[in-house]
Amino acid sequence: MARQESTKQKLYLYAVAPDLNGVNFGPIGLDGGTVYAITNGRVSAVVSDVPEKIRPERRQLAAHQEVLKRLMLDATAVLPVAFGVVADNPAAIRRILSGNQKPFLEQLRRVAGRVEMGLRVTWDVPNIFEYFVQTHPELRVARDRFFGGHREPAQDDKIELGRLFDRLLVEDREAHTERVVEMLTPSCVEISPNKPRTEREVVNLACLIGRAGREQFEAAVFEAAKLFDNHYAFDYNGPWAPHNFVDLTLDL
Repeated sequence: MARQESTKQKLYLYAVAPDLNGVNFGPIGLDGGTVYAITNGRVSAVVSDVPEKIRPERRQLAAHQEVLKRLMLDATAVLPVAFGVVADNPAAIRRILSGNQKPFLEQLRRVAGRVEMGLRVTWDVPNIFEYFVQTHPELRVARDRFFGGHREPAQDDKIELGRLFDRLLVEDREAHTERVVEMLTPSCVEISPNKPRTEREVVNLACLIGRAGREQFEAAVFEAAKLFDNHYAFDYNGPWAPHNFVDLTLDL
């Protein structure tokens, strides 16, 4: 049943999708708010009524993700919106939809029938620096030269050693990312490498795959993992809405 739009509160925006024709998703939104669609032309915004301010609490973030998961079941394509985007009223939503019909439709076609999977590879070692000392002779020689004889190295020596370690980290990450991407490419539509979030992170990939291609993707991950020894841990997750493969300009 279509929902009558409220003009008394702000509207929280979850996603843009193909024309949903006034679909009501029920009370699954932030603070149990009813999630519904506002349509203009051939695209819809999925929203719920909210107070003026939204706190980035864990329960709110979880509710945002749950709405996206539900939407992925009901819509052929989803353009997810980052957490915290609020519009003043339905007119503002319609203005955004009207002014962005072409780019929204182009991006919806790009991700139609597709989902995002994530893959992280980390160094599974007690001490990442000591692991690199053991596996990179260049670093081991420098460490022994600067710290040999139980002497305290000069500050410049510490800086040089740190720079060498950082360079080797970058080189290894680039090489390992290239290997993993090569293995995953046949099972993915697109792959977007992301910057590592921690020192231990080796590879961080967002992968766009067909909705029916999850088994093929998982098999490719296991094949890629065979190229690495037990000092590396593979962790994949998803499916998610394709956050890393859309670019929404929302001037609210």
